[in-house]
Amino acid sequence: MTEQLPPKSLRVLGFMTGTSLDAVDMAVIETDGHDILGFGPSGEMKLDAETRTLIEYAIEDAFDWERDEEEPESFDDARMAVADAHLAASLGFMAMNGVKNLDLVGVHGQTVLHEAPTKELAGRTVQLIDAVAVADGLGLPVVYNFRTADVAAGGQGAPLAPVYHAALVRWSGLNGPVAVLNLGGVGNITLIRSDGELQAFDTGPANGMVDLLVQSRTRKRMDEGGQLARAGTVDKAALEDYLSHPYFAASGPKSLDRFDFSLDGVEHLTLEDAAATLTAFAAEAVALGVARCEETPTQIVVCGGGRHNPALMEALKARLSMPVTIAEDHGWRGDSIEAEAFAFLAARSHLGLPISFPGTTGVAEPLTGGRTANPGDEPGFEPDEF
Repeated sequence: MTEQLPPKSLRVLGFMTGTSLDAVDMAVIETDGHDILGFGPSGEMKLDAETRTLIEYAIEDAFDWERDEEEPESFDDARMAVADAHLAASLGFMAMNGVKNLDLVGVHGQTVLHEAPTKELAGRTVQLIDAVAVADGLGLPVVYNFRTADVAAGGQGAPLAPVYHAALVRWSGLNGPVAVLNLGGVGNITLIRSDGELQAFDTGPANGMVDLLVQSRTRKRMDEGGQLARAGTVDKAALEDYLSHPYFAASGPKSLDRFDFSLDGVEHLTLEDAAATLTAFAAEAVALGVARCEETPTQIVVCGGGRHNPALMEALKARLSMPVTIAEDHGWRGDSIEAEAFAFLAARSHLGLPISFPGTTGVAEPLTGGRTANPGDEPGFEPDEF
């Protein structure tokens, strides 16, 4: 990718709240929108139970939200709760780390709905946050709503981190083809080809289905340390049924919502066997994705919460022929990459540079995106969906 770039370096604070509803992740980077010029502090603040509950109400309502209806009232409650959580997290984080002289803030917001486009219907994507409240609270411009311009142009709206993955690979001096695999609620892979071009798509469910399983049957939120999966046995029939889904026969670009696959296929299994089966499903989905890469990667670098799950990492290594490393092996901050990515995307949006590409979201041509809320802007709601 060849770009004409302004010389300005920006110091940006980025935020990410994932579908696990676990925490607000924060990270500061310095960038010119093309290269990583420096890393500032990073951290997280756990979401409290009240905020999680409001988001869960919004997610439930999103399931039943018809396209011709007014948005559910729960969206506005969640939007303010997410903004309050971001403000509390950032003010504490900035005070603790002495963060000053920021130019910009990038916030992803909380995804409550993501519907990929089909032949019959345009896509829809909703990330909730009151960006004006965050801008007022921090006294800084806030770039948000990164996905909707891509969706409006016929793209998948996801994944958006690939252009940052490419910057990390350059920063590390790795030679392509290299794949970066993010294991969040949904897995996504970025191939940085030997010519520097990008190919990316969602591989399939990653942590999300196992998290939902554990939450539905226990008081825990995840399979900590992969203990349940390691204690169980993979049900081959259930696994094959999941893998028969047409999603895996489709070429990218393609994207998923964490709820596109249900737990019905493992309802008849014990908790341990279900966890083992869903963990194997996540790994098999990645292997199928790697097989669809335009070039065979020389190595795969894993980031996201899934790299902390030994059962999932073992399943990946058993299915992939190339070395599988983790972010920290290359000096990356594995728990902060998505927050860093949205800082990077905010800088690119501010500079008018593209954040999505034909090879990553399927948009017709490289496209910038994001909206900016400035301190003092009139409060009000801009629809976040298309």
